[in-house]
Amino acid sequence: MDEQRLIETALRLSKSLTPGDLDHTLSRITAAAVEVLPDVDYASITVRHADGRLETAAPTDDMLLGLDAAQYELQEGPCYAAATNAVHVASPDMATDTRFVRYAAVAVAAGVRAQAGIQLFDAPKSQGALNLYSRNVGSFADFGALGQLFAHQSAAVIDYAREIQSLQEAVRTRTTIGQAVGIVMERYKLTDQRAFAFLTRLSQDGNVKLRKIAEDLNATFAKGN
Repeated sequence: MDEQRLIETALRLSKSLTPGDLDHTLSRITAAAVEVLPDVDYASITVRHADGRLETAAPTDDMLLGLDAAQYELQEGPCYAAATNAVHVASPDMATDTRFVRYAAVAVAAGVRAQAGIQLFDAPKSQGALNLYSRNVGSFADFGALGQLFAHQSAAVIDYAREIQSLQEAVRTRTTIGQAVGIVMERYKLTDQRAFAFLTRLSQDGNVKLRKIAEDLNATFAKGN
């Protein structure tokens, strides 16, 4: 890809990849992949959780749920490789790719002739890869610079969305615990410090997260008990 086209693609990407909550962000990434990247007919994102479980997010077509699931089950394919141990995997001709013989039959039967997987993020608790599918043989044969550009910009908006989500969760947790502290203060005539200490002790003794203790207490109080 020449420099001018790369610059034009970068501008289109910056307009397409608008940050939002995490689910919205992932959906925008797959939609932008189909809209902006050459020869991409479908896209999805594979998330590998800390326990090793693989999950498909934001598919642009429901057909991809079956294709991604086949890769997880067979433990082969560009999608699986990029989500588990590779940064960038491309298969311009699935029908002749000897790396993914079992999965290739599934892909070709579904009309997918070329495929690529690009690692998007590698966080302590999860890994993520962008899965690109094409109906045309020869797609993704020369995908280096553009793939890296897309992955870099996508990772940036994912990081932003994760940060916003963490902040929102922190605010919700603080509000939930604050409500529970207020209930304990009123019921047992305690100061806010002693009420918080009471909840903390319940959390430690029961080996239950403080937020869960607070949620249960708030729910019980809401029922009038």
